[in-house]
Amino acid sequence: MGFLIVLLLLTLVVGFVTTPLRRQRLATRTQSDRIQDAKRIVDDLEAAREAKYREIRDAELDHATGKLSDADHASLDRALRAEAIGILKALDRARERLDAEADAVSDPVPDMSATETGAPEPAAHDAERAEFSETAD
Repeated sequence: MGFLIVLLLLTLVVGFVTTPLRRQRLATRTQSDRIQDAKRIVDDLEAAREAKYREIRDAELDHATGKLSDADHASLDRALRAEAIGILKALDRARERLDAEADAVSDPVPDMSATETGAPEPAAHDAERAEFSETAD
């Protein structure tokens, strides 16, 4: 019976002593996941930007070859460029977020939760994805 009490106390002491180390490892893993998410968003937005540029070039080629009238080209070009501007703005925000996440990793990891450090919440990430999908359509 005494052996079990000593074993229980030893387990509690080890758990207490290693808590800061486990928190730091968890925080680092979480920051790494956020960086990967931010990189994916940037990559998706860059691909969307290139696709939109391709659409603009195709519309210009169709206009030059006579497949599109001046009025049709003007309205299509205006719409495509507005979508491209939305993608570029979202790309700028995503790059800023990626830079902020990378800076957070280079700083020492404080013993605080993500909300106390001012790090973006996962909901912000979802909002950026939703905004991207709206501009990509």
